[in-house]
Order: sequence, then C-alpha cells, then structure tokens
Amino acid sequence: MSSNISSSNICSNINTSPELPSGFAEQESTPAIVRTGIKSRINSIDMMRGLVMLIMLLDHVRERFFLHMQVSDPMDLSSTSWGLFLSRFAAHFCAPVFVFLTGISAWLYANRSHGQPRSARAFLIKRGLFLIALEILVINISWMGNYHTLWLQVIWVIGLSMLTLAALINLPRPWMAFLGLAIVFGHNLLTPIGFQPNEWAYSLWTILHDRGYLISEGALKIKVSYPALPWMGVILLGYVAGPIFIQKSNGNSLEASQRQQILLKLGISCWVLFALLRGFNIYGETLPWQSGAHLGETLMSVLNLTKYPPSLSFLLVTLGGMFFCLVAFERYFALSGKVEGRLARVGHGLSVFGSVPMFFYILHLYVLLLLYTLAKFIFGANNGEYFGVSNMGWVWFIAGVLVIALYYPVKRFSEYKKHSTQAWIKYL
Repeated sequence: MSSNISSSNICSNINTSPELPSGFAEQESTPAIVRTGIKSRINSIDMMRGLVMLIMLLDHVRERFFLHMQVSDPMDLSSTSWGLFLSRFAAHFCAPVFVFLTGISAWLYANRSHGQPRSARAFLIKRGLFLIALEILVINISWMGNYHTLWLQVIWVIGLSMLTLAALINLPRPWMAFLGLAIVFGHNLLTPIGFQPNEWAYSLWTILHDRGYLISEGALKIKVSYPALPWMGVILLGYVAGPIFIQKSNGNSLEASQRQQILLKLGISCWVLFALLRGFNIYGETLPWQSGAHLGETLMSVLNLTKYPPSLSFLLVTLGGMFFCLVAFERYFALSGKVEGRLARVGHGLSVFGSVPMFFYILHLYVLLLLYTLAKFIFGANNGEYFGVSNMGWVWFIAGVLVIALYYPVKRFSEYKKHSTQAWIKYL
C-alpha cells in the first residue's frame, strides 16, 4: 500500500459536546442544529470531523483500488497526476484535524458547562491504552487481511498522544501552549538527527521522529508509520484551544462572533506564516519547492509537503484550513434561524458521520477489505500483484457509492449509541 499503508488518516472517536464529549462520557445526540449557541458550536466540530472522515474514506478507497499507482512522501510529482495529487493532498487534513479536536475534547471534558472542573487524566490513560490495543488487535488486520507486519499508524499515535497529554495535563495552560508550539515549530530542526538500527537510541527515535521498522525480521515485523513527537505537540495545542468552545452556565464564555474572529485570525496566521516560510524556502519543510513548466506544476510543488513526520508547513496548511472550516460550518451549515435548507442538510449529514467516527472507521476498513477481496477473486490481479481501477475517476465513484451505502448504518449506530447504557459502546 502507498507509504506502506501509513496513510490511514483517522483519529480518535471523541465527540465534542461541552458536557459529555464522546469517548469521555455518554454524549447527547448531535443531530442537525435547531438553535444557536453552544449546540451550533459543538455541531460544527462534528461537521468538521465528519468532513475529514469522508476525505479519509476517499483516500482509503485509493489505497485499496489504486494502489498500483503508489505515492511517496513527499510525492514524486513526475509520476503523480493532478487528480491523484489533489486526492492525496486533501487526505493530509484528516490526521491533524482529529488530533487537534481530541485535545479540544479533553479540555471540554475537564471543564464542564455545569459543575466544577474535573481531571481528564484517568480517562485519557484508559482511552489511550484502548486505542493502542485497538490498532494492534483490530485495525491492523483490516488492511491486509493477515498479520505478517504490525503497522503502528494513526490510531496508535493518537493513543500515544493521549497518554502524553495525560502526563502533562496539570501544566498551566501557558506552559502547555509554549511546549506545544515549541514541538510543532521546532521539530523540523531535528531532521538531521538519525540513528542506525544497531545504535542505542534507534527505537526511541523511530517512535518519536523517524518512521521505520522496530523489528524488520522474523515472523512478525513491526513498523512505526506515524512518528509521534509532532502529534504530541498538536494535541497539546488542541487542549490549549479548548476555551474557545466552552460554554459556562454563568455566561463566562465567548459569543459566536468572538469565537469566529479568533478562529479566522488563527487560520489567517497559519496560512500567512506558511506563505512566508514556504514561499521563500526558509524553514518548515525538508523538500524545497521548485518552479514548474506552468502554474499548476508550481502549485503542486509548493503544496507537496511531508507527512511522516508532519512538517511545520504541513501542519500550518492543514490546521489553518481546519480553522476556516469551523467558521464556515458554524455560520453557514448549522441549522438555525439564519441557516436552513440544503446547507443545513449537508451539515447534518456530515455531523452524522462525525458523531461516531471510530465505528465508521472500523466499518469502512472492513467493508473495503471485503470489496477488494471479492474484486480480486472475481477479476484477478490486473496491475501486477494488485487489482486496481484504471483512473482516479473510479476511485471517486466508489467512494461516493460507499458514502451513500454507509450513511444509514452509521446513523442507526449513532442513534443506538445515544440511548445505550453499555459503557463499552461509548468507545465507538
């Protein structure tokens, strides 16, 4: 699979209700928004999460049915079409959004709208360990249908990041902000550092910064596909950003216009800083961009960013886009007195997928495994050892069909989860 299956871009299934975030406690249902205020804010987060879930689905369809056209990291533009580039670039937004929203969710859990603040440490530890176990026991086999290599991917790194947040959760917010920014902005300075497999720091450095095999020989190989250090910085910054979305019963909270202004300023700041650092090839990306034969090629080079580990430029683009989308969802897609009709229905559909992301994540991976197995059995391998479609148009078509097919199972499970009293259901 492209990048050795490492582009599995999905995160924790944390819902973001201010009182009862999903995964932290039983949540309130998040259907289409019917009133303004905190509900529209939180539902905008569900919409954001739902959008990246669907982008992730597209990328995973690509990895199943277009794997014969593998992409590197960064991409090799000489062999990457515009359609493939745009689909892969869109998928870059998935992991940063989910990691950042996980941090926000932890803050919302710790700072309820009613009652005294509480610590999220115990749950972060339990949830982090649960996600690591889920990656090893459930997610990994869904990719290849066998267990010859253990790929430590995004679910694993989310779990590890949650454990890191649990360890640092009592830090004052300014210190946590400083640490998160230092990691996100400074980790590119560590790029020249590397270790060979026989050196003492190789395993730790592979986990933190340089993807590679922890065990490269034997019956079961183990490969770290998502180095963890930058994602630890992202989850810390998400936790620091939590107060933007909090609603207190005593009125000590931001108005919608204030919150949107903050989010817009954050988005603009991210993209302006990206334009300066990337535009002049100053810092933040290991591969300098180059002028192409035409504007399209030049833009592809500028946006050809490193994901493993995520460079500063990668995070500035994706998190900046997330801030803009959160504003757009709240203004134009949340059902209220001002927003209704088609946009509200789109927002509701996205929030359905965003309300139970872990369920959707596991479901779609096994559906894709089944579909690919059947297609290869019926049609055989038509691209080397793989079965694959002829162009990206088919990838988009298959993804669209799956969005429609999986919507109602996801919606039914979301409704079931809302009413269920079983504790384990809240983890999905």
